[in-house]
Formats: sequence, C-alpha cells, structure tokens
Amino acid sequence: MENIQIGSITVDVVRKDIKNMHLAVYPPQGRVRLSAPRTTDSEVLRLFAISKLGWIKKQVKSFKEQPRETPRQYVSGESHYFQGKRFLLEIIETDKQQFVELKGTKKILIHCKKNSSKEKRSILLKEWYREQLKKQVPELIKKWEKKIGVKSEEWRVKQMKTKWGACNIEVKRIWLNLELAKKPPICLEYIIAHELVHLLERNHNDRFVAYLDEYMSKWRLYRDELNSLPIAHSDWGY
Repeated sequence: MENIQIGSITVDVVRKDIKNMHLAVYPPQGRVRLSAPRTTDSEVLRLFAISKLGWIKKQVKSFKEQPRETPRQYVSGESHYFQGKRFLLEIIETDKQQFVELKGTKKILIHCKKNSSKEKRSILLKEWYREQLKKQVPELIKKWEKKIGVKSEEWRVKQMKTKWGACNIEVKRIWLNLELAKKPPICLEYIIAHELVHLLERNHNDRFVAYLDEYMSKWRLYRDELNSLPIAHSDWGY
C-alpha cells in the first residue's frame, strides 16, 4: 500500500474515484488513512498531510489513551457488557442444558458443564450475544431501510477485527460486528444506518456524509460514543 511517512507517523494512502482528499484516524491504535483522487500528485498529498499534522497527533493520542478491556477469563465476578451496560458474570455449573441468561439488571449467568474451559464459556457467551443481535437487528434494518429508501437483501453477524460493519454493494449484504451487542443500542443503529447509506454511495466521500447528515443528523455523536467506549483486547475500530 502507498504511504507517507511524517516523522513517526505513517499515513496510508488510498486512491479512489473521488474529487477531494479525506483524512481519517481510526481506533484503536490511531491508524491514519488519506483517501485521495487517483491522479493527485504524491507531493500534494504529503503537503496536505503535513498541514493536518497537529490534528492527526491529537486524534492518535486520544485513541491510544482510550480505555481497553483486559483479556477476558470468563470467571465469576468478571465484568462484561451488554447494550452499553456493565454486568457481572456468574458461572453456574450444570449437568443439563448449557445456556446464557440475564439475571435482573446486574448479572449475566453462564450455565455450563463442570470444569468447562475458558474457550467453551467464551463460545457460549458469544453465541448468546449473536442471538441478542438477531432479536434486535431485523426491526432496525426495516426502520432504516424505510427512512433511507433502500433495500438490503440480507444481513449477517460475524466477529470482525477492523470494522464495526461492512456492506457488500453488489449483493446488498450487510455485515455487523458481533461486538455491537455490547454497545448502546443507538450505536448499533448508527452502524446499520451507515452501512445502508452505502447502498446509495459506495465511498466515504462528501456525498456519503451528506446522506448521513440527512438521515441521521446526530451520527457524529453516536460514532464518537461508539469509539470512546472500552474496546476489547482484540483490536477493531470504525
């Protein structure tokens, strides 16, 4: 990949069929990316990046100071999140069916086999998160398809390390990061709206931003909230 080195900062350059340059810094580590028209001279790109150096450093510093979860052990008393709220995990050994459930507003219970491994408990919890998203997402997809005036063919959930969501334009398929189950519902809505807007505009250009402004005027607040929340030990961002 083409890149520009400015001191200790590496700026990845992505050339696209766009008219203007767009600079972005992504969590969790402050990856810097400059989207630019295909024909823009490399020196012009370098000067543009240098002119934004103060802003870049501020954003990188902010992301590096963002709180991070320690690696999860899936033991009783450990903190886990669901829909933006903190819950304490409780492991309950059973010889019967294994499952996960909420207990009131403070606990997540994992019913699992005696001496089950950390990996097995992790799988049980992730599958529970997946099921919760499957309950939430259909109505949200329907809501935002109607508002934006588009129609997706399908949506799926998977663990993603670099994005909160993705949109396959050709087949109109929306992908959502499993980690969104842990975040406030409005953040999930923001990602759904964001990906559906890609059915109107493929690139993150001025036209794309204008659509988001039109259909979800407070999207920047939701994006900032999503990216300011504690992120898991594995790295991803949006």
